[in-house]
Amino acid sequence: MPQTPTARVCSHCDGFPVVHITTGTLTSDGHRRTLAAACPACKGTGTRNAPAALARAGK
Repeated sequence: MPQTPTARVCSHCDGFPVVHITTGTLTSDGHRRTLAAACPACKGTGTRNAPAALARAGK
């Protein structure tokens, strides 16, 4: 039986919240130097809260 998830996948990063970008330089042991960049919308979690439900007010 499928379960209802409480958190949704972030629409900005599609669940891949942190990426590493190479700078093109090498370290002394030959590895590439990288910079980590986190998704600004979900702040690196990969999930977003469900949108709030609308409520009717008035008569």
